[in-house]
Amino acid sequence: MRIYLDNAATTPLDPRVLEFMLPMMTENYGNPSSIHHHGRQCKAVVEESRKKIANSLKASIGEIFFTSSATEANNLAILAAVRDLGVTKIISTPIEHHCVLHTIEHVIAQDKGVESSFLSVDENGNINLEDLDQELAASNGKCLVCVMYVNNEIGTIADIKSISEICQKHEALFQCDAVQAMGKYPIDVSETAISFLSGSAHKFYGPKGVGFIYINSNNQVKPLIHGGSQERNMRAGTENTYGIAGIGKALELCIEEMEAHRAHIESIRSHLIQELKAQIPNVKIISPEDGGHYCLLNVAFPKSEKTDMIMFNLDILGISASAGSACSSGVEQASHVLRAIGLTAEHQAIRFSFSHHNTIEEIDFLVEKLKGIL
Repeated sequence: MRIYLDNAATTPLDPRVLEFMLPMMTENYGNPSSIHHHGRQCKAVVEESRKKIANSLKASIGEIFFTSSATEANNLAILAAVRDLGVTKIISTPIEHHCVLHTIEHVIAQDKGVESSFLSVDENGNINLEDLDQELAASNGKCLVCVMYVNNEIGTIADIKSISEICQKHEALFQCDAVQAMGKYPIDVSETAISFLSGSAHKFYGPKGVGFIYINSNNQVKPLIHGGSQERNMRAGTENTYGIAGIGKALELCIEEMEAHRAHIESIRSHLIQELKAQIPNVKIISPEDGGHYCLLNVAFPKSEKTDMIMFNLDILGISASAGSACSSGVEQASHVLRAIGLTAEHQAIRFSFSHHNTIEEIDFLVEKLKGIL
């Protein structure tokens, strides 16, 4: 038996999504750019998926563009904001995903006319909104604010409504990495002013290799990938039609079942917190217990010979979890997120992330095995 508790890295493909995708691999194999029957048939599926994503965000269908991943989407947002929209300063946080942080580093290295600043975060990963307001007020020129909705390592949820209002006040652009939030929380861009927003299918039970970017229609940007007129001239290259079919179906199902899934997963997370505190000495709950992401719990144990091998031993015992972002696997240095919130090297952190497939029995098994290891 294996227990999967690494859903923040990727989620299993929903069988209903696979069933929906299969005809796009075997029957509806046309190129959506072709004007004949096969092409039109495929194009209709692509546009239906675009409509599903737009409706979920309360956006216009003309504001949704398909990409290979949220990483590509975040790159496009940041690079295009500087190149096409006159941004001369990027304001972010030290706990963003590396696809945001590294892109900002690249921009600063390439364009000497652009500067960056990073807002400090508290022990729970929250920014001080007054600091953001003051930073924008003191800035000259156009600013881009990059803050993720839900942190992928510790589960902190940003107050994107307040952030968007502060950005509007100072006429700044707001780029939001919503990878961990899509399909888990309602997002309404008609009520919350967001310039760019990204998502990735494999984080909400869809296929890998497909994501999307929402670009507010007020922001006219140029593509990063050239060579064709696909995606209304925003992204050249023949569309990943079965992936696009899958992302729309996966998001549709997640939204329909969001409340039921949330109630179940919250009970799983609460049970794990309760059992860890009761049975594991000196455990430290890193994630916000109240108000944090209900699908994720980051915990730490005092550093010792036993905890140095804890991930390996859990894997041997049939439990899949992680020490942080899957994109940083193999990196020996401590997580940049945990360093930013002040966690010292004296602790060994583990991220458990849940889905509606997990059970209370699996959590009890996990705790029992942790007791044996420690």
